[in-house]
Amino acid sequence: MKNSDYRVIKAFNNSVVLALEENKERILIAKGIGFGKKTGDIIKHDTPFEKVFTIDDAENSGRFRQLLKQVSDDIFILCENIIHMVSSELGEELDEKIHINLVDHIAFMIKRVSNGDEIVNPFQIEVAILYKREFELAEKAVAILEDSTKLQIPDGEIGFIAMHIHSARNNGKLSQTIKSAFLSNSIIELIEENTNTEIDRQSLDYARFITHVRFTVERLMSNAPIKNELLDAIKEKYRDSYALAEKIGQIIASELAIKAVPEDELGYLAIHIEKLRNREI
Repeated sequence: MKNSDYRVIKAFNNSVVLALEENKERILIAKGIGFGKKTGDIIKHDTPFEKVFTIDDAENSGRFRQLLKQVSDDIFILCENIIHMVSSELGEELDEKIHINLVDHIAFMIKRVSNGDEIVNPFQIEVAILYKREFELAEKAVAILEDSTKLQIPDGEIGFIAMHIHSARNNGKLSQTIKSAFLSNSIIELIEENTNTEIDRQSLDYARFITHVRFTVERLMSNAPIKNELLDAIKEKYRDSYALAEKIGQIIASELAIKAVPEDELGYLAIHIEKLRNREI
């Protein structure tokens, strides 16, 4: 056997096969690839695959093997087809942790839904706004799940799956994804508390504000400052909103472990806050 060929570990069905290549797990996807295959059989490297997913990290490999013992073949196949759909739609490689984190999440979610249990997603709206493309793909994933399992999947699961997809596009950092959504939610709650209003989460101004916060955080993390030529005028005209922007700046600085949010950024935040406040008056 050439080192570059694949040795079958398990054929899940005719289209999904788990194999080894140089002692590394490979998930092979192609129509008919698993037909008649048994453990130890060889699949040539030049086989026309639809997709080859890799799991190279030793720790991930150990977790993946353990997960396979806990998840049914049907669920694993379903999850891999969803991952294949997402990767193909995006046209990009996903972090290998998605084969662990998303499979584990979906398997547990199906068990919960079958038992009538539901976990509310507190960041559903924020995720839909911040990660629009991931949310759209998560909607497709849920449609696939419902068609295959005949279960009614709660809408909140779209947000959870979207967060996993976003994480897989960003080196597997799910915690940072959650932090972004949590930060946005905390900021909105602060605005509502300080203005004694309830902000419409479905409004265009809300969507713009959340998106602006996201890009503010990205600029701060990448040390890419911007200039606000209207800063002095904003401080004068929107005093209350700027004061609130300063409080928000303290929250952002604390979450990102930076000294302070620059005044230029606070000025732009103040403009968005002013729009939100005027809409609610």
